[in-house]
Amino acid sequence: MNVHHLELFYYVAKYGGVSSAARAMPYGIQQPAISSQVLQLEDVLGVALYQRRPFQLTREGQVLYESIEPFFGSLSEISNRLRGGGENRLRIASAEVVQRDYLPDLLLRMKRRVNGFHFTLTHGRQNDIEAMLVAQKIDVGLSTLMDQTMVNIESCELHRLPPVLIVPVKSTFTKASQIFEKDRIDLPLVSIDSNDALYRLFQTTLRQRGLEWLPSLEVGSLDLVVRYVAEGFGAGLALHHPRVEYPATVRVLDLPDFTPLSFGALWTGRMSPLLEAFLDEAQLLARNLG
Repeated sequence: MNVHHLELFYYVAKYGGVSSAARAMPYGIQQPAISSQVLQLEDVLGVALYQRRPFQLTREGQVLYESIEPFFGSLSEISNRLRGGGENRLRIASAEVVQRDYLPDLLLRMKRRVNGFHFTLTHGRQNDIEAMLVAQKIDVGLSTLMDQTMVNIESCELHRLPPVLIVPVKSTFTKASQIFEKDRIDLPLVSIDSNDALYRLFQTTLRQRGLEWLPSLEVGSLDLVVRYVAEGFGAGLALHHPRVEYPATVRVLDLPDFTPLSFGALWTGRMSPLLEAFLDEAQLLARNLG
């Protein structure tokens, strides 16, 4: 018998069907692939392992499931033990803005809640995070949620932040509409790079309004956007964050009709108790942000 086929059958039996198994798998695999490989297992054994509609294990399927469940059911625990206390460790990836404004408080909350909590942290945007989840390199990601998630990737929104423009405090602009009313926007735009979700969302709304305003300066972080604007190099695309105070050298212009940027968590497979605690604290923190 093929061990991989046995693993797929274990998930089908445990979660009551192929579609549920696909969502619970710790790595990405399509439903047709699961069905095909379980069929191969049935061919090898010469018996049907479950009734398809409605789902129900056959007698032979129940015997097989009870035989393999102790092994496959304990793999996560064994993996944690071999990693040296992995039951208290989370591998996290997050976007830059989350690392700066959100994650430190969340990690402190987890240290107070979970005795011996420790973590690893890497940087990534949504597409990077999803690839790391599929490769099982991380347990959870915190990122903007703009693109449709890959198959088997779960997500939940935690918070939304509206975009804003910032201009030098000496600027004559007091409302964003004064910029957009110009026949030709000749004010330099300072922005993070074009792959960032904030930039893409902003440009999408501009195009919907029939406007064109491409950045003159692309910088590596929102902190640098503020720095360049404060030095008088143009207007900057930023976020209204309740915990961030912009310096007195810049003025914040609201963008009330622009779509806010959604931030959330990404994971795959069944959540561990540690991940459940992490997401619980993340939601509590997000609600406190107002």
